[in-house]
Amino acid sequence: MDALDRQIIAALRANGRATYADLGRQVGLSASAVHERVGKLESSGVIVGYHAVVDPSAVGLGVTALIGIHPTDIADDNEVAVALGELHEVESCYRVAGDESFVVKVRVATVDDLERSLGRLRRIPGVARTRTTVVLSTRFEGRPNTVDEEGDVT
Repeated sequence: MDALDRQIIAALRANGRATYADLGRQVGLSASAVHERVGKLESSGVIVGYHAVVDPSAVGLGVTALIGIHPTDIADDNEVAVALGELHEVESCYRVAGDESFVVKVRVATVDDLERSLGRLRRIPGVARTRTTVVLSTRFEGRPNTVDEEGDVT
């Protein structure tokens, strides 16, 4: 991956609907050259998909919580992760260092729904206890960034 690939990735992260011609103008390549590079980035697993960014509140998911999961002494992390993936309200799951094994981001409609979700989560074999932080507001989320040739996040 070279500097042009990084520029293409940055442009796609900013606007995943950009045409190859638009991308080409931004990075100084022809549309066909950009198309070829994007294809290679997709086939190599650098670009893993495209999606719409949706306002959670606009679709009825007004409550966001970050939940730390403390494992039991005999917990199997892979089994816990699979079970977490089966909960539709779990949007993201991170394996972390420290007392907690995982931190998950949950989105639900109401605090009552959050309480029910926590009950389901606590019944997962291998989960000893949880620590929940309710998000009051989101200042930014999912912002695009890339790494330049020196390894700095841009």
